[in-house]
Amino acid sequence: MIKGIDISRWQGSINFEQVKADGIDFVIVKAGGSDAGFYTDKNFIQNVKGAISAGLHVGAYYFVGKFCKSMTAGIADAERFYKIIKNYNLDYPVYIDFEAPDRSNKQGNTEACIGFCRTMEQYGYYAGIYASDISGFKDRLDVSQLTPFDKWVARYGSEPKFVPKWGIWQASSKGNISGINGHVDIDYSRNDYAKIIRDNHLNGF
Repeated sequence: MIKGIDISRWQGSINFEQVKADGIDFVIVKAGGSDAGFYTDKNFIQNVKGAISAGLHVGAYYFVGKFCKSMTAGIADAERFYKIIKNYNLDYPVYIDFEAPDRSNKQGNTEACIGFCRTMEQYGYYAGIYASDISGFKDRLDVSQLTPFDKWVARYGSEPKFVPKWGIWQASSKGNISGINGHVDIDYSRNDYAKIIRDNHLNGF
């Protein structure tokens, strides 16, 4: 499997040359979210530019807020996400980060993810869904309706069990990587997304 990390402003200033030298192949960067108003992560631009400059493969994610629980809301968040990332060549997938909406509206939550991903696909992106194995994909979503989309699944301590066909596994939140102060999430990819995206002329390639 291919080893990567995911990052946001909480990692502070990162030395991406050191990150790459420590065996990291890809980075998924937080672009922004809708959980505290609508915002762009304050380190997004420096993180994307730094990672690309260091020769890392780069994807992005958007953390949706508790009101992203309908098709309309998912589409609206995707439109915001697109405006943030459209000027950068990302050769890893782009994700809806689905953690905040509650468990009482599983169908609406699922439609929000579908709307988000389909909108990003219409813009030419390789889109996927991030959630935890149990509290996300099992408890908040109807995974049977999400077969067309790649899944980035969080489960610490063992590989995902509920979602067998995952593309990226977030295996730990306690990683220690050169070039980063403090802990960082560690991810493992089953797929060579950079090749898939470039070969299919997605994400602006």
